[in-house]
Amino acid sequence: MAGPRMTVVAALQVGTGLPVERILAYEDEIRGASLVVLPEAVLGGYPRGGPFVEYFRASVTVPGPETAALAELAARTGATLVVGVIERDGSTLYSTAVFLDPHLGLVAKHRKLVPTARERLVWGRGDGSTLPAVPTAAGLAGAAICWENHMPLFRAAMYAKGVEIWCAPTADDREVWQASMRHIADEGRCFVISACPYETSGDDPFRGGSVIVGPLGEVLAGPLRDAEGLITAEIDLDDVVAARHSLDVSGHYARPDVFSLTVDERPRDGVTFLR
Repeated sequence: MAGPRMTVVAALQVGTGLPVERILAYEDEIRGASLVVLPEAVLGGYPRGGPFVEYFRASVTVPGPETAALAELAARTGATLVVGVIERDGSTLYSTAVFLDPHLGLVAKHRKLVPTARERLVWGRGDGSTLPAVPTAAGLAGAAICWENHMPLFRAAMYAKGVEIWCAPTADDREVWQASMRHIADEGRCFVISACPYETSGDDPFRGGSVIVGPLGEVLAGPLRDAEGLITAEIDLDDVVAARHSLDVSGHYARPDVFSLTVDERPRDGVTFLR
């Protein structure tokens, strides 16, 4: 019989709108973890109402030089990185989570489906074509950005993909966010890694609150408040298997004869050329 599947996962709590070099400076801390989650909008910055042209210029392309630098960081440390960026595609910006594999580089991205409140003034809406479940050394990983975590049907879709590591880059530093992360871990019987920004400048400071939660809703590390830094937890993927014995919301605890969900994963481009 195989032994425990132990690994170390982490959340890196830093500010938003950083130059990529600030992330690279955490190389020594990241080394030793198999998967590290960073907050929403680390590259590009959270929107604060300044000139849009400046904000647009601060965004990144995916792929691009910034994701190439992060891929090299993943290769040097052996850690899969899940990083929140502001992605520029044409003249539209998206809040995006990119997945950087230590061997394969940029392997996937997820664009936020619904921007919240003022975010809608500057960010576009993703579609179903970027809902990846990514194999990593830490387990099968997916991402839900900030208040996507409050979308029940989004959660149901990701649970059905078998996600074991739920990555939650966010900009929500409220106390109630901790309850949401614990609920998702318990509901999905998965490990949850949430990374929130910490920054004190500007009109909207972020206090942090990065946290790692186990598949029965138990807090394994954090929440980290009022500081920049890395939190880590050693996890055993067999805990996911054991937890789903009693609750598997897309398996034996589902009622497909009563409820159904259809997920459209086709790209929804604004213009389609037929040839």
